[in-house]
Amino acid sequence: MTNALKLFIVIPCYNEQDALPLTAQKLLDKMNALIENNTITSDSRIVFVDDGSKDKTWSFIAAMHKANPMFSGIRLSHNKGHQNALLAGMMTVRNDCDAVISMDADLQDDINAIDKMLAHYADGCDIVYGVRSQRTTDTAFKKNTANAFYKMMKLMGVEIIDNHADYRLMSARALEALAEYDEVNLFLRGIVPMLGFKTATVEYERGKRVAGETKYPLQKMISFALEGITSMSIKPIRLVSSLGFFIFAVSIAMLLYSLLRHFTGATIQGWTSTVVSIWAIGGLQLLAIGVIGEYIGKIYLETKHRPKYIIEEYLQ
Repeated sequence: MTNALKLFIVIPCYNEQDALPLTAQKLLDKMNALIENNTITSDSRIVFVDDGSKDKTWSFIAAMHKANPMFSGIRLSHNKGHQNALLAGMMTVRNDCDAVISMDADLQDDINAIDKMLAHYADGCDIVYGVRSQRTTDTAFKKNTANAFYKMMKLMGVEIIDNHADYRLMSARALEALAEYDEVNLFLRGIVPMLGFKTATVEYERGKRVAGETKYPLQKMISFALEGITSMSIKPIRLVSSLGFFIFAVSIAMLLYSLLRHFTGATIQGWTSTVVSIWAIGGLQLLAIGVIGEYIGKIYLETKHRPKYIIEEYLQ
């Protein structure tokens, strides 16, 4: 790379007091090595975004900033979730840097992949995705559900990168384009591929957490998946409509069958078929109401134009 770039690494944090000391040191060593190689400028920064943590996460961030100006901190006034915290960091620094790399605070993302990301940026890529080469650290359940998630998203018409979370590089131009997406229901993994621009992928092996516990238990993973599907696709509503037409066709067929049985004198009452029909139609109606209600709820939240986050403090 002939010209050094100003790089900001944005890291959302929620109750990461145990992981931060080691994560900060590893990233500091990486940044210093990149500065020595004239890959990035000396005014590049590591930006931790505290998403309303209840432990000493912010105290650690403030102490690190005081000890070394390479560390910056953004404190949100309230917990707004990983996606909003990540967006808050990227939008805050987008005018101060040439590129941003986003990653998690647990060091599961291989920081050595940063070099390859920067090489692709030098080749003209505005977006570089960090993609997991394998899932050896995942349980069989998490591996299978993750694969099912990506297949479901693509089936619903969502453009998404397989085995990519939120470890990515985005240029300042890509960040400006992202800022145009003003929706409240945020799913960055689906929005970023919609930006266009020249992209590339970098494969890496995802490791284990250096400390602390995962912030994505099963309940949050399911909620995140539903958020992604309903934020990026209307196919669930179309699926309900298709089921409605199918049930209507079946009901017409059953009506003709009942009339035929009536005129032939075979008017035996079918208790089982009646009960099954009632339960099937009732379940379909509740499903349809639930899906439609989910979309109406999202429309309701969008019309309020509430801020996605509020920054309480910014340590530059």
